[in-house]
Order: sequence, then structure tokens, then C-alpha cells
Amino acid sequence: MKASTLEALAFAGALLAAASAQAQQVPIPKTAAEVPGPVPDTAMTMDYVQMVGRMAYFWGYPIVATSSRRDAFARAPERIYLGGFLPMAPIGDLTMLHDYISPEQTFIVCPNQDVVYGGGFAALDKEPMVFQVPDFGKRFWVYPIYDNRTDEIGRLGQQYGTKPGFYMIVGPNWKGEVPAGISAIVRSSTDLAFAIPRIQMDDTAEDKKAIQAPLSKVMFYPLSQFNGSMKTTDWSKIPSLPVPAGPPDKWVNPETYLEQLPAALKQVPPLPGEQALYGQISAVFEAAAKDPAIKQALVESFSSAQKELVDPLFQWRYNGVPAGNGWTTLKNGAEWGTDYDTRTAVAFSNIYVNVPPEAVYFYNDNDSSGAQMNGHNLYAMTFAKGQLPPVKGFWSLTLYNDRHLFNPNPLLRYSLGTKNRTLQYNPDGSLTLYAGATSPGKDKEANWLPAPDGTFSLYLRGYWADKAMLDGTWTPPTIRMVK
Repeated sequence: MKASTLEALAFAGALLAAASAQAQQVPIPKTAAEVPGPVPDTAMTMDYVQMVGRMAYFWGYPIVATSSRRDAFARAPERIYLGGFLPMAPIGDLTMLHDYISPEQTFIVCPNQDVVYGGGFAALDKEPMVFQVPDFGKRFWVYPIYDNRTDEIGRLGQQYGTKPGFYMIVGPNWKGEVPAGISAIVRSSTDLAFAIPRIQMDDTAEDKKAIQAPLSKVMFYPLSQFNGSMKTTDWSKIPSLPVPAGPPDKWVNPETYLEQLPAALKQVPPLPGEQALYGQISAVFEAAAKDPAIKQALVESFSSAQKELVDPLFQWRYNGVPAGNGWTTLKNGAEWGTDYDTRTAVAFSNIYVNVPPEAVYFYNDNDSSGAQMNGHNLYAMTFAKGQLPPVKGFWSLTLYNDRHLFNPNPLLRYSLGTKNRTLQYNPDGSLTLYAGATSPGKDKEANWLPAPDGTFSLYLRGYWADKAMLDGTWTPPTIRMVK
């Protein structure tokens, strides 16, 4: 072979090698761990810092709100009623009320007087929790248990056919043996779990007495205390402690959010697909730890996010989806996934809702003209004959003031619904309920919700909702101002 031919072949080979090198495949990531994140010490504009800060505040609001509540419970010296009305217990325990929640309380937004509440936090990294289910008979009951994101983690209640017995909550990494006598386990996605039992009670002296026996067996405790026997507590004997002096707990605080969110996220692993979000937030927060100017910009972004993004969510028109006649409702209560908008809206205005069909909620601030309801006026809403809220459990209409709290009134009446035996039906079989600061008249007073002199809202609950309420076939009635 001639030298020129060899040189040509060598040159062609070099070209092929170069082409091959230029066409090397970059591996396509198949998992989140293979996707690179921000490089440490990357330069950031203050506008970028504030953009990420606003997003981090809005997205993480429910996580911090739940963690802060747990921190407050951790300060409880024993099972107590704080201020005589708020059930609190040390971490790993639970306190039940023995009656409706007090109308004077200001800690819980959108409470109701349909059920007897309880509350307790678990620390599942320490130990699983056992919870007792007594025999409630035909009484409606549900045990919502929430993770750090405010998602419900189990389905336990009358509507699920849950049997009396012992059940256990375990953390995401628990691998122990299930003890004999435990009917089933519920696994939380986070080590924080918050239980809020809700037990239906009629507004009669007879039922308040009858409920005490099953209530005494509603208990949560660490697995190490489980012995197979049903424990009991007389909740009426729980001591009350005064509310500490000073301003009430602020569950999410822009001034301290820079410390609150990273601490909370150490206990909340990302959902699938959230790894990049965690990476972006972490990069900016780490930069703030090194640069006072970035820190200042970040804190300012939290304050603006609270005012401009979160505060407006107290208006019901920004909660969930339209439900007709000016009402809004939730289609994914406590099943948020990546619906961060609704998750934060509910965490701010109405935290710890039930999943459908445990309860369906309808919210409204306005009358049929779109004007904010005000106690200076009288309003009426009429359920046509056969069109009461379609439920297998029970329903109620509750009135709240401008802070989503009960309106104290001489009738001691805060809701109307199934539990009220004196409601007056119209001659055609329809039911009209009234709301306003002034009585609609003695003949209508049984159907009246007393309102404050200022603005207020109405909130309709359907417990163990039927299909028509779940799929939107049934629509809440129009709220009209009475001339």
C-alpha cells in the first residue's frame, strides 16, 4: 500500500474519531438524584432572591404552621385545657374535650359546635403511637390524622366501617413488628403526625351525658404503654391553665421564617418531583447565611409574601373551586399533593379540614349581589323541599365573624342544622335560615343565626357527604338580603 493511501486512511480515521467524540451522548437523568442542582456560591440578584423567598414562604406556610403548633403543644406540662377551652397535651399524648369547643376561644379558626374535638401530636421518630377506637354505636365519628404537610394519612371513621379496637401510627422509616392486638397500622409520610378526633354530639343534655362513656376511651399513647387493655380517662377532670400573658402564638412569622422553614424541612422529605424545589430554596437560604444583604432581602420577601400572597386567602372566594350561587368548596381537602395554592389557602383560613367524603365544606362571604355580608342587614337562604344537604351523617350551617371565629350572642347559638330539633319549616316543606344582627321576628327566631354588627361569613358542612354533594349535583342555596 502506498504511503499516500495510508495517510488518507489515517486522516479518515482521525475524522471518524473526532466525529465520534463530538457525538458522545450525555446521560439522560432517570431519577431526581441524577439532576444537578444549584452550584454553591452562585451569584444572585436581589430580585431573584426575593422571588425564591416569596415562593418559599407561600409553599412552606402549611409545613411551618403545623410545626409551630407542635412546638406549642410541646410546652404543655400535662394534659390541659389551655384557657379552659383548648385541649393540649405533651408530644406523644392527646387531650379530648368533653363538650363543644368554647365560643370564647380565639386560637382555632373555623371551629364548629357539631362535634367534640381532641388533639395530640406524635413524634414518630421516637416511637409509634397506639390509638383506641371504642364502640361509638350509630354515632358519627372520624379520626383525621395529619402529616406535617396537612395531608390526611389514614381513613378511620364510621364511614369507613372501622371496627372498635387498637390501631397504630408509625413513621416513614418504621420497620418493627406489629404487636398482637393491633388491628391495623397507618404510616405517616413525616415523623410529625397530628390527630384531631371528631365525635358527633347532639345539643341535648341527654346526649352530652351519653357521649362521656365512649369519649373516655378516645386515647392516643406511645406503643411502649400498650398492654392490650382499653385505657380510660375522665376528660372532665383535666386541669385548666390560663393563657400565657402576651400576644398569642403566631404560627408563621415572616421575621423568624428564615430559621423556621429549614428546621421544619429537616423532618419533611420532598414528595416525588419536589427535589428541585428543595434545592432552589436551600441554595438561597444558604446564601443568606453568608451575606447580610441577601438575608435582609429574603426576610423582606417573606413579609411581602404574607401581605400580598397569603393575607388575601382569608377571603373564601380564593379557597377551592366555585360551587354555585357564590359559594366555594374543596374538591381535594387534605389531599393536596402539589396543589400548593389551596393547601396554603386552607392552612391560613381553615387549617386541618377533613377529606371528602368525611366532610364537604362550602364557604361564602357574600350575598347574591356579590356584596360582603354585614350584620346591619338580614339575610335568608332557603333549602327547597327535599333539597337539604345530602348526607349520610349530618349537616350544619355556621356563622363566623371577620376573623373566622364564633360571634358571642345571648342565644348561645353558633350553628343550625341536623342537631336542631326546633327548626321551623315553611308550609311548602322548604326550610329558610336567617342571619343578621337583628332578629327576623319571634316566629322565625328558631331559624336565626345572630351575626355581629360588622362583616361575617357563612360556612356549610356536610358530614359523610352523599354522592350529590361530592360530585356537585347538589348546590348550596342562594344567600339573599331580605329587604
